[in-house]
Amino acid sequence: MRLFVDTEFTDFIHCELISVALVADDGREFYAECSDFDRTACSEFVRAAVLPQLGQPPNRSFTRDVLRIELLAWLDQFAQEPDRSLCFDYAGDWDLLLDLLDELPTGWRALLVNAQIDLSRLEDYYRRHGGRHHALCDAHAICYAMKD
Repeated sequence: MRLFVDTEFTDFIHCELISVALVADDGREFYAECSDFDRTACSEFVRAAVLPQLGQPPNRSFTRDVLRIELLAWLDQFAQEPDRSLCFDYAGDWDLLLDLLDELPTGWRALLVNAQIDLSRLEDYYRRHGGRHHALCDAHAICYAMKD
């Protein structure tokens, strides 16, 4: 079972989690936003491209502590899967996810998949669905671009 991870964050220097999404090969998805990140730490790019997309879908904003609990509970549904991978295309996504979780849950492995992504399929996804720089959309795009 592969889960594709994407995050949005404040900037590359003061990297604080804004949102996180995971999309499984079978279509199950998790999305949440931090309600307590420092908006003043956001880069101009994040203010223009990321913040306007927050709140989609609605009612998925939590404090960081509650977000952690929600995500760990969601990941529990995969506990019986024999081979579980958290896939990401940018190492910073992995760092932010691991920071949120405190440690990698038992049975999971991390895979950097940026070299395996079909870029034409990735761009096709964005042409059809939009949403670039929204964690859930980006996670779906990566999942789509990795399909055989």
